[in-house]
Amino acid sequence: MSKFIRQIEVRWADLDPNFHMLHSKYYDLGAYVRMCLFHEFGITANAIQELKVGPILLREECVFRKEINFGDKVIVDAELVKMKKDGSRWSIQHRIMKNDDKLSATISVDGAWMSLETRKLATPPQSFVDVLLKFPRPSEFIFCE
Repeated sequence: MSKFIRQIEVRWADLDPNFHMLHSKYYDLGAYVRMCLFHEFGITANAIQELKVGPILLREECVFRKEINFGDKVIVDAELVKMKKDGSRWSIQHRIMKNDDKLSATISVDGAWMSLETRKLATPPQSFVDVLLKFPRPSEFIFCE
């Protein structure tokens, strides 16, 4: 499957005093696109509430390459790059591109699932694992132990 992509409009409120995008907004873009990915593939807020298990982040890292300015055309993608076979842990990578061809940042996240009842890490239901397996993946995708 091809990458999951969203075009983002840079708002005036996204800028810092240097008139480029504030560093925390990159993370916001990743979170937004990631949740769009989950939702579009079937892990919706309703499904999370019904099955009482939701995604959480264990690690989030952004490597900044090029500044993003007001008026830049910004595209953010999402790919599942690694996953345990039982779906209990997973890693997603986002590339933030500006003006069609300039890599501005890469966000890498490691995630897991949390029981909404016990507030502890949990193995997701098989229906969620099946959804994860449908996410766009790079050729370097790996199942991990």
